[in-house]
Amino acid sequence: MHTKMLRCFVSASAFSLVLATSSVSAQPKLETPRYGGALEIATIYTTLSALSFDSYDWPWKHNHDTGAVYEQLFAADLSKAKSRGGSNSFTSDAYIPSLLIRGELAEKWEWLENPLRMKITLRKGMMFPEKPGVMQKRELVADDVVFSFKRVAGSPKAIRTYFDFIKDVHAEDKYTIVFEMSKFNAEWDYRFGYGYYSAIVPKEVVDAGAANWKNVNGTGPFKLMDYVQGNSQTYEKNPDYWDKELINGKEFRLPYVDKVVYRIIKDEATRITGLRTGKLDIMESIRWQDAEQLKKGTPALKWNRWLSTSGTFLSMRVDQKPFDDIRVRHALNMAVNKEEIIKSYYNGNAELFAYPQHPEYTGYFQPLNEQPASVQELFKHDPAKAKKLLAEAGYPNGFTFKAQVCSCETNHMDLIPLVAAYLEQVGVKMEIQPMEYAAFLSAMTTRTLAAGYFMSSGHTSPTTTIRKSFITGQTWNPSQWSDPKLDERMEASYQERDETKRQASLRALTTEMLEKAPYLWLPSPYVYTAWWPWVKGYEGELRAGADRPGPIYARMWIDQDLKRNMGY
Repeated sequence: MHTKMLRCFVSASAFSLVLATSSVSAQPKLETPRYGGALEIATIYTTLSALSFDSYDWPWKHNHDTGAVYEQLFAADLSKAKSRGGSNSFTSDAYIPSLLIRGELAEKWEWLENPLRMKITLRKGMMFPEKPGVMQKRELVADDVVFSFKRVAGSPKAIRTYFDFIKDVHAEDKYTIVFEMSKFNAEWDYRFGYGYYSAIVPKEVVDAGAANWKNVNGTGPFKLMDYVQGNSQTYEKNPDYWDKELINGKEFRLPYVDKVVYRIIKDEATRITGLRTGKLDIMESIRWQDAEQLKKGTPALKWNRWLSTSGTFLSMRVDQKPFDDIRVRHALNMAVNKEEIIKSYYNGNAELFAYPQHPEYTGYFQPLNEQPASVQELFKHDPAKAKKLLAEAGYPNGFTFKAQVCSCETNHMDLIPLVAAYLEQVGVKMEIQPMEYAAFLSAMTTRTLAAGYFMSSGHTSPTTTIRKSFITGQTWNPSQWSDPKLDERMEASYQERDETKRQASLRALTTEMLEKAPYLWLPSPYVYTAWWPWVKGYEGELRAGADRPGPIYARMWIDQDLKRNMGY
């Protein structure tokens, strides 16, 4: 069984490689790309500057800010994107199904056994460009991968157990890396291949100071040329970039544009004005209210609507009273009229149930109507039962608690007072504490957060969405949930090689945590992406890895004639 299973994984990897090659030839007729111009983008994280340019600091946003410069072993196969005639929108925050993965730095990969290991062969001729004062131009080799992995894995800020399934990593030769496994992990490709902490950073950059944006230097399609905190990040074309794209049977070198600028714009009205007046080419995240107005006032814009890849909730610290009592947690869930929030606040642009699992996770997501009654009732408004449960828990007159919220999240700042108003109707008073993002994040990572913590958390993948949110000691577990039996079952899910069995296990874990309710579950909104029609080779794709848009931007081009003809 062990040998048979490993052969299946080798075949799956090989099959995905074949698809990545053959899908290009099956493309419909596409417009011929043109070179030049600059893209001005309000990215999906347009209110946030870079947290750190060094993956050693384990900043979740690292790929977003450096993923056009630093490359990884794997990436999404964008030849299957809607912009290339495919069916995939690539909006998931960090999940790439196996048949949608391509080798980026990796040319091929295969499983080997006795001992269990993954052998990866790199492409040849991928160059780090010259960076004065930092490094000479040179080829990326296996030692760079080994160095990057061991450095990140050894960081004191590393997520506990993240790489515990890897026994060792070594370079077999100049272009071959071997990952030796102590056990199988279902997320192996995400964890060290295309995940949040998978960037390949040369030693020269580390020696010069990897946290300094001026030293950032990778094999990717762009170079980071300027960074103004709170204002902009500017990337220019890397003339040494190795990759190409086949369009209508002809090969084109990437990237197409000369420059990409991320605009950091905290004020929502200013962002909307920038898009409407053509100062922004793309706005990746637009709330439903603004989308409705823009569609009326600026009909030339093109659109994509996608269900948020983050779950919104009020976390309740279960290691403190009163939230150590499940009756209190159930009561707060029943006190909030979630259907009314969808209708009155989101104007219908939200789904009642889309977290912890995302509806796009086929086989892992189980809709609300298939959940047990004990879960379904948490999504129904029942203030009478909420008051009854509070009384049974010893709080007949309710209680008061503090809830922290990030002031950078416009949606959250609007939504939390509504939640507070519902809770007050059952006698529970919530003291709202807005915080700047750095302090807000620090409160969670240092576990000094308040009893209530209002946030959104990315789904990431069908396994990580459970692991990071509910497993003992995990950074992104604001409720401080801890259950040794749950931890053991999660570990067994990771080691399960049969995906059908793994799906069943994850569905059961999800149902259990929904019922235990360490969070006040809230609706998941739809989000809009808009762009001007002169932006070509684009249909709203957002991520080619874990929050990594760089490969997508490399494949966009600007029809500058159309832009001029439209008066911009």
